[in-house]
Amino acid sequence: MSRGAVLVTGGAGYIGSHVVAALLEDGCRPTILDDLSTGRREDVPAGVPLVQGDVGDRLLLDTMLAEVAPQAVLHFAGSTSAPGSIDDPLHYYDNNTGKSRRLIEAVLAASSRPALLFSSSAAVYGAPDTARVDEDAPTRPLNPYGMSKLMTEQMLADAARAHGLRYLALRYFNVAGAGACARPGARTGASGSLLAVALEALRGERDHVPIYGQDHPTRDGTGVRDFIHVEDLAAAHLAALPLMQKTNAPRTLNCGYGHGWSVLEVLDAVERAAGLRLRRRNLPRRPGDPSEVVADASRLRRETNWRPERDNLSRIVSDALAAVR
Repeated sequence: MSRGAVLVTGGAGYIGSHVVAALLEDGCRPTILDDLSTGRREDVPAGVPLVQGDVGDRLLLDTMLAEVAPQAVLHFAGSTSAPGSIDDPLHYYDNNTGKSRRLIEAVLAASSRPALLFSSSAAVYGAPDTARVDEDAPTRPLNPYGMSKLMTEQMLADAARAHGLRYLALRYFNVAGAGACARPGARTGASGSLLAVALEALRGERDHVPIYGQDHPTRDGTGVRDFIHVEDLAAAHLAALPLMQKTNAPRTLNCGYGHGWSVLEVLDAVERAAGLRLRRRNLPRRPGDPSEVVADASRLRRETNWRPERDNLSRIVSDALAAVR
């Protein structure tokens, strides 16, 4: 995709702001739409237009799409807490699915006919049957958050068949770390994620880090997950954008490194980087928690020129720590 105008919903958020910074560096012209409910104005790169508003506001969407005339819309706006979705499922279905439907309608009606890149999640897989998960694995979400993402993917696929929508859904695994664009106090992972919890414990915002299960069939008995540095994830977005111009391109791509680190390995890395000890509490396994989940990201590597540059646990942790200090 040639460099040009891009509309980024949720571009003041954790992942969105890093992608906006990467778009700028690549010569694109991003404009952000964000209601700032979780995003931060100070995380928006200098010079990038920010419109504070709701991605579900159809009149606002029509106006922005007409004024910006984007080649692509990158859709990050939404709620991201899996536990929160269990407590308030209808909010998640409205904020993540209902508002995405209105965005899809607006994109299809726009005279610029932009492509749409959707921020999805490995939560669509639920508890996979195998440790290594490719895009063809069964989708069985365990919570309304994962289901809201899967429902949006289905709407995109149906709109593509019926109306020729050009789209791509990127399924993120465990995004963590921070880039050079991160401002002090920035988020360094999804709320409730292991690294975010560990950093909260370092700052005294919680008195311990829970470890759910010590009897997993893994190298140290704790669960293993595929963590990806947020700047490598941002680079994956830029690498994937040209695929939306191809009629025979895949429409879903996993974003991960293809290997994982255990809970204990992550906590040990945090302690080394901070020079402090974390108080840990061993707890029973949570129902449905798989022992190991890593991305099969071979499709992303095969279809694009993406090659990660920060595939290192110490780098992820030290960058995260630098952003919150």
